[in-house]
Amino acid sequence: MAQSRKLVLASTSRYRETLLGRLGLEFECAAPQADESALPGEAAAQTALRLSIAKARAVAPRFPGALIIGCDQVASCEGTRLGKPGDYANALRQLQAMSGKIATFDTAVSVLDAASGRVGSRVVPCRVTFRDLGRAQIEEYLRREQPYDCAGSAKSEGLGIALIARIDTEDPTSLIGLPLIALTELLAEAGLPVIRA
Repeated sequence: MAQSRKLVLASTSRYRETLLGRLGLEFECAAPQADESALPGEAAAQTALRLSIAKARAVAPRFPGALIIGCDQVASCEGTRLGKPGDYANALRQLQAMSGKIATFDTAVSVLDAASGRVGSRVVPCRVTFRDLGRAQIEEYLRREQPYDCAGSAKSEGLGIALIARIDTEDPTSLIGLPLIALTELLAEAGLPVIRA
C-alpha cells in the first residue's frame, strides 16, 4: 500500500536519517535554516522544543502538504550546555568535565502538517551517568571514534557506550537524536501510522 503522505526530515544528520530509516517509511531529508541560539534564561528542554518546531517550519514552504519532522537535542551537565565539540581539544574538555557526573540530553521531536499548520511535539529527557574517566581513556576513545559532530562527545551507539555507567530514559533512541517511540505516536496522530491495522 502506498504511503498516504509525503514525509520530510528537516535535518542533515546522518544519525537521525539512519534512525528514521528503521521505521520503513519513505522520506527525504532537507536542510533547515534556523538560528540555533538559546534565548536568555531558556531551559534546555525549552530550547530543544522551540528549535525542533523552528526547523520543521523552516523547510515547510518547500514541501506544501507534507508531514515534516523537526528535531533538536540540547545536552547539559551541572548547568553548562554541551554543544558539538567540533575538534579534539573541545571533546577532551567536555569528557573530562563529565567524568563521574550526570549529563542530561533533552531531545525534542515535532511533526508539522504543512497543509494545516498543526504541530505535535514531545520532549524526551535522557540522563547519562558517566564513569570516572582518566585522561588516557578519554584520549584513546577520541583517537578511535572521533565523535566531534556529537553533542557531549560520546556516541552511545558506538564505542562511547564504554564511557557510560548508566542511561535513564523512556526511549533509548532519544540519546542518538531522534526519539522513535515519541515519533511513531506523533506520526499516528498526524494520520501516518507506522504500522497500519
